Order: sequence, then C-alpha cells, then structure tokens
Amino acid sequence: MQAAPPATPTWRGRWHACRTDRAWRAAFAAGCRDITGGALGSSAIGLVVGVAMAKSGVDLRLVLAMSLLVFASTSQLAALPLMAAGAPLWLIVATACVLNLRFMVFSANWRMYLGGHRRSFRMLLAYLAGDPVYARFVQRYPRPPAGGRASRSQLGYFAGMALTNWAAWHASSLAGIVLADVIPAAWGLRFVGVLALLALALPALTDRAVCLSALVAAAVALGAAGLPMGLNIVAALLAALAAGLWADRRWGVPR
Repeated sequence: MQAAPPATPTWRGRWHACRTDRAWRAAFAAGCRDITGGALGSSAIGLVVGVAMAKSGVDLRLVLAMSLLVFASTSQLAALPLMAAGAPLWLIVATACVLNLRFMVFSANWRMYLGGHRRSFRMLLAYLAGDPVYARFVQRYPRPPAGGRASRSQLGYFAGMALTNWAAWHASSLAGIVLADVIPAAWGLRFVGVLALLALALPALTDRAVCLSALVAAAVALGAAGLPMGLNIVAALLAALAAGLWADRRWGVPR
C-alpha cells in the first residue's frame, strides 16, 4: 500500500518554524535595522498621503479602506482628485497602473529571488515589497539564489524590512488621516520623505551602468515634469531601462 504524501505545512506551522530558527531571527532583526532610514522616509510620505486623503472630500470609509489596502503613495495621490471628481473607475485604475509601472521592473528582478516559491506566497511578498525594501534587499544579496528560491535567512531579512516598512507606512498614513486638521502644510513632510529615500538609493549607485541609468532617469523626469498624470515618471523609467541596457552591452555586466 502506497504511503500518503506528506501534508503541506500550514502558514502557522511555517511561521512557528521561522520564529524558532536562530538564523531567521537574526536575519529578521538585521532587516528591521537596515530599513530604518527607508521606513522614516515612508513615514513622512505616508503622513502626507494621509493628510491629502482626509482633505480630499472622499468618504472617510473609502479613505480608510484605501489607506489599509493600497500601498503606493504616487497612485494614491493621483487617484484622490479623480475619485473626488467622480471620474470613471477605468480611468482611476489606468492612472494607478501607469504610475506603478516601475514595479514591473522590480518584479522581473524579484523573480530571480522568489520565483521558485508558491504563487500565493509570492503574492503576499509582492504586496509587501515596496521601493526601499527592494533597494536594500538587492544591495545585501546582489547574487540571486539558485532556482529562484530565497533561503530562510533571506526570507527573514525580507520579512524584517517589509513588515517594518509596512507598519511605518500605515501608522503614519492613519495618523495623517486623524490629524489632518492640526498638521501645518509648512512642515514640508513630502520633501523630507524624498530626501530619506534618496539617502537609501544613493548607496546603490555602485557601477557605471547604474549611475548612467540614474542620471538619465533624473534628467528625463525633470525635463518632462510638465506632462500630466505623472507621465514624466513613466518616461524616466523607460529611459533608464534603455540606458541600462545600452550600458550593459557597452561596458559589460559587472561581476
């Protein structure tokens, strides 16, 4: 009589196994520490987004749902005036998708680290994988694992960063909604958040190809700043991709 296949571990069982693994706990703690700067930037921008949502005129229940379910400042800020003006759903969704095209680029690289895991698990990780998390993770682990399956330590590091960043974003976003009437606009919190994210991104400029891509992206984003709906960001993204591909062919991929 053939033996039954082993049962698939439950999420609770996996979480317990991770928490009792010293290497996972150490990596988790390291992730929490390393994302501190990025989380501060996320907090500043989250506070700005929370204030903007509270003052947009959109129903408070919808604002709270958006704060908890949507994890992207640019698309939230772009969607708010469209929602307040009663724009059709397809236009709101299309605007958010266009402004978040950069995550398609991130996901192509994430696949080399996480593509070997189950789809449901990848979907959860995709929700948590914000910009600062991606920047720090690829800095720490520049070489993807064999088979696209991150090790337990790598997953612990990801979890520490992602959960810290997620908590900082949502706590500040909810605080912005609640304290919208007492936070002065003169604080310039969005600019502070941008500076914090720049401090996170600058250490990633480690070779000529990356530096060229960053310079091209900055130039295009500034030069096309007059485009509507944040399309200058999309143009900068495409230009950076083209510059990076050209640089890799010209100078070779660094090893």
